[in-house]
Amino acid sequence: MKKLVTAAFLAAVASQASAEDVNLQLKWVTQAQFAGYYVAQAKGFYEEEGLNVTILPGGPDIAPTQVIAGGGADVIVEWMPAALAAREKGLPLVNIAQPFASSGMMLTCLKETGITSPADFADKTLGVWFFGNEYPFLSWMSQLGLATDGSAGGVTVLKQGFNVDPLLQKQAACISTMTYNEYWQVIDAGITEDQLVTFKYEDQGVATLEDGLYVLEDRLADPAFQETMVKFVRASMKGWKYAEENSDEAAMIVLENDQTGAQTENHQKRMMGEIAKLTAGSNGALDVADAERTVASLLSGGSDPVITKAPEGAWTSAITDKALAQ
Repeated sequence: MKKLVTAAFLAAVASQASAEDVNLQLKWVTQAQFAGYYVAQAKGFYEEEGLNVTILPGGPDIAPTQVIAGGGADVIVEWMPAALAAREKGLPLVNIAQPFASSGMMLTCLKETGITSPADFADKTLGVWFFGNEYPFLSWMSQLGLATDGSAGGVTVLKQGFNVDPLLQKQAACISTMTYNEYWQVIDAGITEDQLVTFKYEDQGVATLEDGLYVLEDRLADPAFQETMVKFVRASMKGWKYAEENSDEAAMIVLENDQTGAQTENHQKRMMGEIAKLTAGSNGALDVADAERTVASLLSGGSDPVITKAPEGAWTSAITDKALAQ
């Protein structure tokens, strides 16, 4: 019996020793927005692929692009506008997979301000997230012909923290929200849905791709790294599909990984239900038409576009082609 236990122990140690390390940097704090990765870890999907994945939570002072540029991550979760803007500035990020098929971003406005359509944004104060999240908004305003410098006939941009206070305190007519998070914080604060007007970027034709997986281009030249990413994407998408089908369990797995204690069961279960709508239909492969739509939106910024030229080599299907073939 002792020999059997020893053999099993040695096998486990050998397996751990040969596991490939992967550091994943999230775009934000531990929450159901990233459930697929936590599920893949908890259910052993990464381990089955011979991977030892470390999931690094984000936060208000953490920019995934900076983390990967500094060598702190092998792969990051990022929105395509921020990734393309960084690429144009010299950081060669490449999208290798796209778990999110739809956008969850929107502007949530108080009905009492008189806003009923985007035409009513003029001369209003709008809350906007920065740290790369401002690009879809700036592109949208440019397409509407609205200056964002506070001048007459344009909009005043309030640099919004990652909370909903500007709307609650009526510092802004509208604020940035996600369908799965901040919108429900507004509701939980006591404002009813019929007191709000929402504008989903998806419905306005200006939605850009969110929560894709990005790596540095030069690392893709290494066949070993490519194979590691194939395993990582395959296991991650297995985690995402499991999370979609078992949303309450996925939410609880997220809670178990929340070291801050800031998340609640009710909020995470509700968030996971909304997140499942955004990942539904995605097998991880990037829809090139969606990527090109994102590029077109970012280029249509008038005199101040988010990017100035169509990117080359900003995405690849090499990883998902192999991951989906096995």
